[in-house]
Amino acid sequence: MRRFFYAISDDINTDKDTPYSRLDALSIGASIELTDSIVHHWCRVLRANVGDQGILFDGFGGEYQVQLQTISKKHATATLLSHLADDRSSSVMTQIGLVMSRGERMDYAIQKSTELGVTAIQLLSSHHGEVNLKPAQVEKKLAHWQQVAIAACEQCGLNRPPLVISPLSIGDWLSNLSIHSSNLASAVSPIVAALSQDPYYQVLQHSADLRMQLSVPAAGQPDMPESLPKILKQQASYIQLLIGPEGGLSNDECKQALEKGFEPWQIGTRVLRTETAPVVALATMHALSL
Repeated sequence: MRRFFYAISDDINTDKDTPYSRLDALSIGASIELTDSIVHHWCRVLRANVGDQGILFDGFGGEYQVQLQTISKKHATATLLSHLADDRSSSVMTQIGLVMSRGERMDYAIQKSTELGVTAIQLLSSHHGEVNLKPAQVEKKLAHWQQVAIAACEQCGLNRPPLVISPLSIGDWLSNLSIHSSNLASAVSPIVAALSQDPYYQVLQHSADLRMQLSVPAAGQPDMPESLPKILKQQASYIQLLIGPEGGLSNDECKQALEKGFEPWQIGTRVLRTETAPVVALATMHALSL
């Protein structure tokens, strides 16, 4: 059954007096106006018909089975049939500080991190990084990468999309690792601005239980922080990861990360690509948490 993200602030038409409502504020049997993006994808691209059923989720937890009720040239409505409370979120909350890479490699890192349950991705620039966005580019790239994460949610069944957060230099991020909720809405794409205020994401305001920097394998360095397996077994653990660019972090960046409590974590004896590292790290943490 097709799944779609019902963004309450997504593509609001100027002729509508009010934004779309959160799904959990509506009753089973209610009729809802579908967002423009869902109308385009489901009704036009996939050529759905009245009576077809699908799944909607708005990111606030759970999902709804719906049935198409009406379809016109620009609009469509659906009826809420039932609600499933399962949100399928990871038991471990994670924020990745990820140095931006080019093109499909960055898309891959965000897509696969989403499938593996990451909570938030802080975009970073670094001394040795490939990408430094100009101010005029930020909004467009942020929307694109957030949409990559949402599409991954639609495919994998996750009901709470990770927040992709506006780029910072590694130094600026390390100087303030907690994000106040009032600042978070302005640091993400408008697609998820309202969602970012949900209590689920307020963990980003807190200090992490463990901070790790994925590092290049080095002799005499421990494979992983000794506390990692124990922290992963906690009921509500929060972990921050720092993943550098292909050329690695500069000596100054490594020093600053160490001063902020980031412990080195080398996964195996090989050097991982920047788009592979978050996948391996998240999968390893998932396996250790079971």
